[in-house]
Amino acid sequence: MRGIGKEFPGVTALADVDLRVERGEIHALMGENGAGKSTLMKVLSGVYPHGGYTGDILVDGEVARFGGVRDSERAGIAIIHQELALIPQLSVAENIFLGNERTRSRGVVDWGRTAGEARALLRRVGLEEDPTVPAATLSVGKQQLVEIAKALSKEVRLLILDEPTSALNETESDNLLELLLELKGQGITCILISHKLGEVTRVSDRITVLRDGRCIETLSMAAGTVDEDRIIRGMVGRDLDHRYPERTGDIGEVRFEVRGWTVDHPTQVGRRMVDDAGLTVRRGEIVGLAGLMGAGRTEFAMSVFGRSYGRHVGGTVLKDGAELRIRDVGDAIANGIAYVPEDRKELGLILDEDIRRNLTLAGLGRVSRRSVIDPARESVAAEEMRVRMRVKSRDVFQTTGDLSGGNQQKVVLGKWMFAEPDLLILDEPTRGIDVGAKYEIYVIVRQLAAQGASVLLISSELPELLGMCDRIYAMSEGRITGELPRSEAAQEPLMKLMTMTRA
Repeated sequence: MRGIGKEFPGVTALADVDLRVERGEIHALMGENGAGKSTLMKVLSGVYPHGGYTGDILVDGEVARFGGVRDSERAGIAIIHQELALIPQLSVAENIFLGNERTRSRGVVDWGRTAGEARALLRRVGLEEDPTVPAATLSVGKQQLVEIAKALSKEVRLLILDEPTSALNETESDNLLELLLELKGQGITCILISHKLGEVTRVSDRITVLRDGRCIETLSMAAGTVDEDRIIRGMVGRDLDHRYPERTGDIGEVRFEVRGWTVDHPTQVGRRMVDDAGLTVRRGEIVGLAGLMGAGRTEFAMSVFGRSYGRHVGGTVLKDGAELRIRDVGDAIANGIAYVPEDRKELGLILDEDIRRNLTLAGLGRVSRRSVIDPARESVAAEEMRVRMRVKSRDVFQTTGDLSGGNQQKVVLGKWMFAEPDLLILDEPTRGIDVGAKYEIYVIVRQLAAQGASVLLISSELPELLGMCDRIYAMSEGRITGELPRSEAAQEPLMKLMTMTRA
């Protein structure tokens, strides 16, 4: 790619970007949220067709002008977006060959051939699933592999993966990375967009760093001089001397306490998701909640937040020693409880609304008179919060769905900070965002705690919990299995608590 430029109304997304990818390599593309990584790959894959950008794309030395995704696929280029594009109700085989159906004469689908070829492709990516089952029955990790099988069905030569492990657990991530190495051995070239430095340094041959829509540098792993600090410096334009900001402020008395919390699955009768769980959070304290996938952390958090998950929710929530009556989300907000969900796009934001509306949504009373929203007050309040959260956008009237993932996460966090909560529950708050944006969110959380708020931080990244939390609870099979103070917390004892099973 030579001299690639791309502009949106009021925003320069890419400016004179060069990218050279060699046959048979894994080439990582890194940068902060909003650096232009996904935009550059949408140009390469034909999502943004020729004429909508400046510069040239060359494939095997020849200039390519893709009018759409089908043109790029004919050239052997396939992209797997961060948001998976499978149709849940269709079978795995139907998804693999959607738009590329295996047919007999007169366009009639050959279902036997479809299932047979799908089964072979699934084996190639390490899946032994029945290709006739609906895609919705598979885990996210397996759906990701189906997407790769779909790309392989089109005889892909260059496979682009945008944050492929952001929603996967550690085992699924390891399996996916091993598959990329296998594909490399088969001569398939990969471009990997990822914020996970450990993954990138493990599998990549070269790394290109983007910052503010420009190419900063390309680093060769073979040189042996590239480490995580070196990559971070290129991404953010400065050294991050400490990955986590230092604690400030004092920890006070117990502010919130949860006792005997029990939650059943919303549809599967008799299936217990949270079993007699309890914890405390003090004023000005950041408390961590660790656990493997399926441990019940999100179910616990959502049910505490106004019973927004589960059935037959039982237990007690106390604030300053007094029991709270929380029947729904409105009661939770009124009692000073806020919840930043794991899935910001589905549960945290209204993507087709502007930033202003999203930022003020949890505190409409502050921008209203007699239950009528005052547009001027709303705009001023939203702009103040946008600046405070350092959201990169044209203004508060920009559509939230047009923002990068990290800036969307700042909007979610800003929405709840605008409501001035006493207890802030953060569920995977830095998933899918870069180290620079992570640090900014860590600073905001630290400042909130220093001002006296209580924070419950749920994270699958143990270094994040160890770097941010004053105490850490571990959860397994719906139960709290232990608690470690900051002085005793380490990855090994936490993992032991996280893998404890019922006697």
